[in-house]
Amino acid sequence: MKYMALIYSVPSDSPAYGTPEFGPFMAAYQAANETYTRDGVLVVGEALEDASTATTLKVRNGQTETMDGPFAESKEQLGGIYIFECKSLDEALRYAAMIPTAKYGSVEVRPIQSFDA
Repeated sequence: MKYMALIYSVPSDSPAYGTPEFGPFMAAYQAANETYTRDGVLVVGEALEDASTATTLKVRNGQTETMDGPFAESKEQLGGIYIFECKSLDEALRYAAMIPTAKYGSVEVRPIQSFDA
């Protein structure tokens, strides 16, 4: 089954580029990615640009509306995602716990709904 891990954090809480903590932080991501690849569970993993680059879209009464920036007002922002192919939720949670940002923010793990008959 596929599981999506959504990575949330307050951007200022994670190690910033150029700080001494940033190198080990990124090395931890590299190590996690190598584990995911070696174990054959990684479907995709992507980091997102800052939430200020987002465009929110709504369709209401046949009219499309767009707004710059995220729609939700929240200090925590979605910063990236992973999709894992795992045998169980417990296995997906074990891999999600390896995501370095979990130490600074939170990682939401959800099964991906399958519409296969």
